[in-house]
Amino acid sequence: MDLQLKGKTALVTGGSEGIGKGIARALAKEGVDVAICARRKEPLDATAAEIGKETGRKIVAIVADLTKDADARNFVAKGHAALGRVDIMVNNAGSSPGGVIEHLSEDDWAQSLQLKFMGYVRCLRYVLPIMVAQGGGRVVNLIGNDGVKPSYWEIAPGAANAAGQNLTLSLAGQYGKHNISFVAVNPGPVRTERWAGLVKAMARDMKLSYEAADKLAPSSIPMGRIAEVEECANLVTMLASPLMHFVNGTMIEIDGGQDKALMDQVRDRR
Repeated sequence: MDLQLKGKTALVTGGSEGIGKGIARALAKEGVDVAICARRKEPLDATAAEIGKETGRKIVAIVADLTKDADARNFVAKGHAALGRVDIMVNNAGSSPGGVIEHLSEDDWAQSLQLKFMGYVRCLRYVLPIMVAQGGGRVVNLIGNDGVKPSYWEIAPGAANAAGQNLTLSLAGQYGKHNISFVAVNPGPVRTERWAGLVKAMARDMKLSYEAADKLAPSSIPMGRIAEVEECANLVTMLASPLMHFVNGTMIEIDGGQDKALMDQVRDRR
């Protein structure tokens, strides 16, 4: 199937590694020119060079810390200037610390909301006027299934994700008249660099070995494994296609049918 993405442009936040890198690569393979941002210059530049060489597309690396409004504005402005227009906005940057409420500090809660939620708000505040002026666009927000499948160990990510999901659905109602459509993609556990950190935290909190903690998530998924980056990237690329533009104001889980109650039951037995 031709996804009709060749010649389109996209901004992807958190694009230096993990799901963001996978999304940037998948879009570029379909003929999209992409601007990516992250906080660290070296891995960001390396990713841009790697994907550009692999796909032959224009990949623009822009250093940005999306906890800062000026950086979000600069990313959108520079990306727009480099690409000429912004057909697709993929908000992906950010992670939230896992843990039970007794172990979460004020800083943990602030981190959870500042980047994972407010980083999306900041980018959208600057990209939406561009999309309105050019006659339309597509926004895909990578959020997470914690917002719709709560777990007490993931209470901070769940709060940030629920806010992001509400934001996505609300803006879909506001901007549909401008031919801008929104969709939220809610991954469950994904095999990324960040996943290793989450497993370490679970092992610490539940006094498990790393290997035992790593088996918890797969045990809650009927398929018996967690997702791979490419699976999320493929879904986002399909949803970014003009063929999917009428999919607006909805959320799509990509979690293998995860039942988080199973994980909580294991924790409760510890």
